[in-house]
Amino acid sequence: VFVFSHPSHNLTLGNQANYERMIKMAQNYYQKEIETMPIEEMKKLQSEKLVKQVKHVYENVPYYKNLMDEKGVKPDDIKSIDDIHKLPFLTKADLRDAYPYGLLAKPLDDCVRIQSTSGTTGRRVVAFYTQNDVDLWEDCCARAIVAAGGTKKDVCQVAYGYGLFTGGPGLNGGSHKVGCLTLPMSSGNTERQIQFMTDLSATILCCTPSYAAYIAETLKEQGYKPEDISLKAGIFGAEPWTEEMRRGIEESLGIKAYDIYGLTETTGPGVSFECSEQTGMHVNEDHFYAEIIDPDTGEVLPEGSKGELVFTSLDKEAFPLLRYRTRDICVLSRKKCSCGRTLIKMAKPMGRTDDMLIIRGVNVFPSQIETVLLNEGYQPNYQIIVDRVNNNDTFEVNVEMSPEQFTDKVSDVLKMEKVLANAMKIMLGINPTVHLVAPKTIARSEGKAVRVIDKRNLI
Repeated sequence: VFVFSHPSHNLTLGNQANYERMIKMAQNYYQKEIETMPIEEMKKLQSEKLVKQVKHVYENVPYYKNLMDEKGVKPDDIKSIDDIHKLPFLTKADLRDAYPYGLLAKPLDDCVRIQSTSGTTGRRVVAFYTQNDVDLWEDCCARAIVAAGGTKKDVCQVAYGYGLFTGGPGLNGGSHKVGCLTLPMSSGNTERQIQFMTDLSATILCCTPSYAAYIAETLKEQGYKPEDISLKAGIFGAEPWTEEMRRGIEESLGIKAYDIYGLTETTGPGVSFECSEQTGMHVNEDHFYAEIIDPDTGEVLPEGSKGELVFTSLDKEAFPLLRYRTRDICVLSRKKCSCGRTLIKMAKPMGRTDDMLIIRGVNVFPSQIETVLLNEGYQPNYQIIVDRVNNNDTFEVNVEMSPEQFTDKVSDVLKMEKVLANAMKIMLGINPTVHLVAPKTIARSEGKAVRVIDKRNLI
């Protein structure tokens, strides 16, 4: 049982009426007819959308048409959602190969926005949006906000990054759809975050879980107690976090903490969201069809099996991805949910099938580090060390100097580290701590080099 700390709610464990009111509030829906749709009706809706989408993609995306032709599949072969397994997969490699316009399915004149991720070798994934795409994305984020108890009476503080990163724009738009007073704070500047949070009585906080933990820590240092702030809920995503971390955030901020999932490739946050039961994230199935496959064979696995998550965008117009392999490992379940939603649930991702790291909400690939090292004249002898200290990710990169680069003059080493760290920041979008080490001090391996040491306990 959870206590909301918003002063206008006055919810306490000892007050049964208020407790029931809290449960009722948490069971509100943004689009009830969709969120509680019977499964067979949802399947019919998905089938109609898939047939239309496949035809749209085949006729407007030569890259994907070639993939379908190579597999011997035509749009007429797709008659319902049950035929989706006939379609070819898309991967991150396809998105890089088709950069920037190769997967665009609408004329640029019809597009109103792009969003982007960092690139693994300098090439970024650029996703395009029509106005309708933006509207549907914001609806998905609005569902997440309402599932967390949000209404037009709330003050929603969005502390995800804005710009090309999808977190800020997605939750910002969703907050507007719900009718909340929206504080578009972006990330960072914690003193200002706290000033607006307290002065304007923010009730919902949207940011990465690690930043929420840091805000809580700073509030405590400034003498605030949970009952001194108006927050009642938080919507946290973009990076892995544990149940232990959830409990810590809930206790330190006096809120209920909800998970949210999304991919820039498919739309951004709001692909799935957590409800009051907090036992997985409901997939917005009217917009995204989820599958679990064997990552080695591509075989579709039955419900409840652990495997790689695959998403199909059922109605995105400008950048519709069919059977996109996310590389996230998780489980899907249709177990009845106490919130009343019939949307299928996905578990928190349990790992990945590739070497991507998520650090402070940013996708980081070792290949990006290698690219920077080679560009800066270093050999690719390095080690990435990631840890989580006080709920914040630490990110260190140890880099071996060649005999020609080696110097024992501390000032020279510090200058070299600063230049290298700046180059990595430009590539990755986040600051690593770079340590230059003497030649041949990073352990060699006869097998696959151990490039990454992730000390975080994320399961």
